[in-house]
Amino acid sequence: MTVWDALRGQAPVVDQLRRAAAGDGLTHAWLFTGPPGSGRSTAAKAFAAALNCEVDDVIARGCGECTGCLTVLAESHPDVAFVRTEKVTITIDEAREMVAKAGDRPQSGRYRIIVVEDADRMAERTTNVLLKAIEEPTPRTIWMLCAPSPADVLVTIRSRCRPVGLRLPPVADVAALLIERDGADPALALEAARAAQSHIGIARRLAHDADARERRAETVRVPLTLKTVSQAVALADQLVRIATEEAASSNEERDAAERAKLLATLGVGEGDKLPPSLRAQVRALEEDQKRRAKRSVTDSLDRTLTDLLSFYRDVLMVQLDGGVEPVNAHLAEEIGQFAAASTPETTLARMDAINLTRQRITTTNVAPLLAVEAMAVGLI
Repeated sequence: MTVWDALRGQAPVVDQLRRAAAGDGLTHAWLFTGPPGSGRSTAAKAFAAALNCEVDDVIARGCGECTGCLTVLAESHPDVAFVRTEKVTITIDEAREMVAKAGDRPQSGRYRIIVVEDADRMAERTTNVLLKAIEEPTPRTIWMLCAPSPADVLVTIRSRCRPVGLRLPPVADVAALLIERDGADPALALEAARAAQSHIGIARRLAHDADARERRAETVRVPLTLKTVSQAVALADQLVRIATEEAASSNEERDAAERAKLLATLGVGEGDKLPPSLRAQVRALEEDQKRRAKRSVTDSLDRTLTDLLSFYRDVLMVQLDGGVEPVNAHLAEEIGQFAAASTPETTLARMDAINLTRQRITTTNVAPLLAVEAMAVGLI
């Protein structure tokens, strides 16, 4: 497989990046944008691999088999740095570290590449730290920024980057990828791809995690029983609980592994008493894990609300006779009855309430339960 094979349904993007890797249109800064699940980070990684591919034929760069490609894909290449945050924002100190790294000459590859996967999670003053480095780049240094949309990046940065716009791949392409790469059952892969609305990462989780499928099924059925304010309050508690359980299930094992690795590095055996001189390092790890847990709950709640939104999306398509394939085909009868009992205007208002809540929980410090309670009342 080449590095481009993971970009299913993105033929124009692959063509653009292939040509740039061969030297046609290569520039020092790139901005990858697209909705969640479109594969913008995957595209940036594939491009970085192609740029440092060891194949001599420029047309064939991105082979996916040479040491250059494999180490970039494994995120272990000495000349390619991947910057992502599991906190709410990327800090100024992290931005300064990026700038310092960008000034180094490549050690073994053709280019020094900095891939910023969460460019939308930088405050304005943090982004300004990068401005000069992107405006006056070091020779053989390439910046790759990833964000949901161009509007999520300062115009001063945006104007200096070549845009790469991605779209969500078709459901069939996502299902085919799950079957070929992950060995998923074909029927389950198609169901997961449809339920994830072509988000490859979420589709993979749904295809392999029965608990995740059950939590999603529980979420999309919620509007069918929502009639009173007391039920709305219970709904809010249920949605936050689902999101918290989802985040906890993905963090618990990882947190334990990180702690065990740190203790092993410090020479502390399992069950040994922690010396006072080492407690600060363990405490710092625990603080980082707490911040990550908060971000995980926020991200999980946003995905839960996206699943809820898919129910109303299907309702609206029935009301407008849109002729679009439903996301929740297993609820077709219930959705038809729900659609007949309301109007498109009401459905749009409910969808707006959900989207407003998603914006609040991801961009402000509002208590998630309060935000979701306010939304749930508006869904009655």
